[in-house]
Amino acid sequence: MTLPRTLVTIPAKASRGEVVTVRALAQHAMENGFRHDEHGKRIPRDMINLFRCQFNGVEVFRAELIGGIAANPLMQFTVRVNESGRFDLTWEGDNGYQAQASALIVVS
Repeated sequence: MTLPRTLVTIPAKASRGEVVTVRALAQHAMENGFRHDEHGKRIPRDMINLFRCQFNGVEVFRAELIGGIAANPLMQFTVRVNESGRFDLTWEGDNGYQAQASALIVVS
């Protein structure tokens, strides 16, 4: 099984109390479940339906995604950081899809 490609953009450094922007993207070949293959058989739905972000083990952002979302949804949100730590990001979807990424930030 090939792991999905992810892209996470978080500043490497921040000042204590600073609000930083997190941008996260996971590669996913979305299928809406309404299309049919060349034999007329419906192609099963395959979508990302949950995105979570934790900072030092505490959930700081969650999004439950619905059918109108793009194949490779770009998630962008802000977080106030008061200490150095690690962001852990997880995407979950239909058919056992899961992608994970992490990024470190140093707060001074």
